Amino acid sequence: MAAEMQRFGTSEEDDDEMEMDVKGEDDDNDEDSHHEEKDAVKSVTAGADVGMLSSDSSRHFHNQEYQDQPTPQGGTRRCRPQEEKERTKLRERQRRAITAKILSGLRRHGNYNLRVRADINDVIAALAREAGWVVLPDGTTFPSRSQGTRPTSGAPYTMVLSSSSQMPVQQTSPTSSKGGRSQTSSIIGDGGDLQSDPLLGGSIDSAEKRQIVSMPTKLQERDFAGTPYVPVYVMLPLGVINMKCELVDPDNLVKQFKTLKSLNVDGVMVDCWWGIVEAHTPQEYNWNGYKKLFQVVREHNMKLQVVLSFHECGGYVGDDVRIPLPHWVAEIGRSNPDIFFTDRAGRRDPECLSWGVDKERVLRGRTAVEVYFDYMRSFRIEFDDLFEDGIISMILIGLGPCGELRYPSNPVKHGWRYPGIGEFQCYDQYMLKSLQKAADIRGHSFWARGPENAGSYNSQPHETGFFCDRGDYDGYYGRFFLNWYSQLLVDHGDRVLSLAKLTFERTCIAAKLPGMHWWYKTASHAAELTAGYYNSCNRDGYAAIMLMLKKHNASLYFTCSGTSTVDHHMDMSESLSDPEGLAWQVVNDAWDACVPVASETSFPCHDREEYNYLLEKAKPVGDPDRRHFSSFTHARLNQLLAERQSLVELELFVKAMHGESVLARKPGTRRDQH
Repeated sequence: MAAEMQRFGTSEEDDDEMEMDVKGEDDDNDEDSHHEEKDAVKSVTAGADVGMLSSDSSRHFHNQEYQDQPTPQGGTRRCRPQEEKERTKLRERQRRAITAKILSGLRRHGNYNLRVRADINDVIAALAREAGWVVLPDGTTFPSRSQGTRPTSGAPYTMVLSSSSQMPVQQTSPTSSKGGRSQTSSIIGDGGDLQSDPLLGGSIDSAEKRQIVSMPTKLQERDFAGTPYVPVYVMLPLGVINMKCELVDPDNLVKQFKTLKSLNVDGVMVDCWWGIVEAHTPQEYNWNGYKKLFQVVREHNMKLQVVLSFHECGGYVGDDVRIPLPHWVAEIGRSNPDIFFTDRAGRRDPECLSWGVDKERVLRGRTAVEVYFDYMRSFRIEFDDLFEDGIISMILIGLGPCGELRYPSNPVKHGWRYPGIGEFQCYDQYMLKSLQKAADIRGHSFWARGPENAGSYNSQPHETGFFCDRGDYDGYYGRFFLNWYSQLLVDHGDRVLSLAKLTFERTCIAAKLPGMHWWYKTASHAAELTAGYYNSCNRDGYAAIMLMLKKHNASLYFTCSGTSTVDHHMDMSESLSDPEGLAWQVVNDAWDACVPVASETSFPCHDREEYNYLLEKAKPVGDPDRRHFSSFTHARLNQLLAERQSLVELELFVKAMHGESVLARKPGTRRDQH
């Protein structure tokens, strides 16, 4: 290297001196970052010098610009003139300014998890990981062997370096700042030339290239023999109990239970509706229909997961019946509509009670939390024998709309349509009083208001002043408001789960969290913010929830977005959606806090590919801690039994979830038919 530098009229000592000058000017950078950039500075300087030398005469002229200075050893060395040093420092400043803008843009718009003093190596590593490569801490990089697995979106493919092929190239988005898996993909079509690919050409040998190109278009099937036992449940139809609390069509239900039992399904999940059980008079509970249903479950030696539903049913995807809140609650609401969540325009949402009345005695002398507690105690006493015999395995506590711990920020009845950002629901008098108190404590009483530039239900983030990039959500007032708004959600869950833990003691309790995945790839995460999850790009909005669940020994219940959701029901590119990234963040936050995770499908499965996809989610391959779902609940019973072939695939799925080998298929199953 010394000889080459001498050839260009410079020396190692000159470069060292130049680097000291640069460091002196940019001493705000840390020492490690500076050393990482030394070689880059040398190459840029040498390249610039070489670019100015077009002939031997010009090189001679250039060399004469350097002054000879004596050295302590009696020799001489060439030193750069002051003008050249200034040009070098200018180039360095320009380079660092460009790098800073690139890093800032990736952090803000792409949700890359880059450190504040990230350098070009961090960027290259992030891009390589997004493309499906493995980058070790020492910089060693190689293609991931897991690239042969099916992309998370479930789309067929020829070659996939990352996960989803749902996004067009221009919509490519980097991995979430939450540490989630990337949802973008790099796809080479049939006949693609790997040799000419700048990323793959010099990094993978020909044998590996042939192996990647010939990857199957289906998820590679694993042998789940010996894996942990994960119980499988099936949701019963919403209308299995009618408004008179009677069991609907018990004979047909018995036939369906026999079918499930023959498939080795562990049990069923059923909603116990507040609007049915305590429909007419406070503290008068009618459990008759549920008694008959639970007796059928006992007779078939199956388990029960029970949802205590304190919300109304109807108006959402999959709701085929309407079950309102109790009549006596509706009567109170007509005289005092502030017991319901309210949007900025004053529209009430009667699907559940506002958290503002959790501690307000507005329900015939009781608070909302006391009403929930009395209902839970009545259930525990009425079905004591089922608890003692271990037939009831889990109680899912309803904490908001659809039973989920969230604000009703996207009500269809008020005109919301996917992928609207929704609206904040904090304008009833009780929540406004709480906001005023918080603003007074902060010392800024004028902050006792909701955001005025947050758009409407169907707005998109960039159309608002609050949720857009560098919007008010990240200002002083925005941070204050979002902290208050999200803390109310945590406090509500904490209050109700503390009473549930007291009521059900030795039985597993769980809380369901929503999957607000649209706009997840933006900086603000607007749909999550309006739902009560302060999960913008510089925060983890789920960590506090997991600590609260851990406090009450509660499980997380989270919907696993199946391939049906990704392929058919939603436009992922338009909404910058990332259901897989969100699920990765939420589930890993739970596991990091030692909170068990139970899951369900959002839509029914129909073929082996979708079941294999769910198996990979329930039992992640290569997890060093062998973490897995604690239970899994399948879509509605009536949808599941509609197709005979679906039952064949369900049986194989149940065996795999139970840790049995399913690679040796029975004659006549789907594989043999193919």
